[in-house]
Amino acid sequence: MSARHRVVVLLLGPVVSFDAAIAPTLFDAAVDADGAPLYDVVSCGLTIDPVPTTTGTAVVPQAGAEALATADTVVIPGTHYPPARVAGRLDPDVAAALAAIPATARKVSICTGAFVLAAAGLLDGRPATTHWRSADTLRALYPEVRIDENVLFVDDGDVLTSAGLAAGIDLCLHVIRSDHGAQTANAVARYCVVPPWREGGQAQFIESHVPTDDFASTAATRTWACENLQEPLTIRQLAQHAGMSPRTFIRRFREETGQSPGVWVRNRRIDRARELLEGRDLSVDEVARRSGLGTGGNLRHHLRRGLGMSPSSYRKVFAGQ
Repeated sequence: MSARHRVVVLLLGPVVSFDAAIAPTLFDAAVDADGAPLYDVVSCGLTIDPVPTTTGTAVVPQAGAEALATADTVVIPGTHYPPARVAGRLDPDVAAALAAIPATARKVSICTGAFVLAAAGLLDGRPATTHWRSADTLRALYPEVRIDENVLFVDDGDVLTSAGLAAGIDLCLHVIRSDHGAQTANAVARYCVVPPWREGGQAQFIESHVPTDDFASTAATRTWACENLQEPLTIRQLAQHAGMSPRTFIRRFREETGQSPGVWVRNRRIDRARELLEGRDLSVDEVARRSGLGTGGNLRHHLRRGLGMSPSSYRKVFAGQ
């Protein structure tokens, strides 16, 4: 049996206590069909001394910085660590700890953990995100980083960054989904009592003056659409269900999700197709029909475009996990 994928969470004080708990909670909850853990998760500090948090408590790490050399994935939670957050640099001990991470390891930051990756030069020339309130500071300190504060997370292959706080949950679920498929990630989401995906990005949480008069939500229509993905779901149908004109519906939908109705529906259909490919012995054409993608050719097109896989390859990799 191969060794489990090792996730090492690096705690740099003052660490954001909420962020520090995200990766251990989600990756520990990921299990295979027999209930066996899929990840080996350990939290470390520079030493095993307690690490102060932003809420006035302290966290005792399981290991010192030597654990980083054993990592397949390193997660850096949000932190108020002053050298990276204020001075745009790393202390020598932190720089040495990060240098020990294997070159093949995946690097992940949650919230302001992106400042640490940026100070190490790991985000130079790459797209990244952080908490919307800290984006301008990150941009000023590290001008080589291509910052997008309007998304929940950025996956740039071996380096992934999330927006603030709860967006770390979205990113960890994305990592689990990429590693082990939608069913495993959905099971973790159910355990944590969170949605397996969220629409839109940080833009919907940034402080702004939004008119509230005559406001109606599209949330109920989105729920209805997810239950009827095999139907055509035209703009007119969706708007009629929401009790709005098509123009008002499109505007409200974009305000609430950050996406057009068409893009949102297509993504939900792809999500449904992935679940059906993993969990049932259905033909590709039947999966396409039940997910609302119409034909096997259309399903193949979207999976190849979004995941770089054919339906048969996806099923081979993820079915039964």
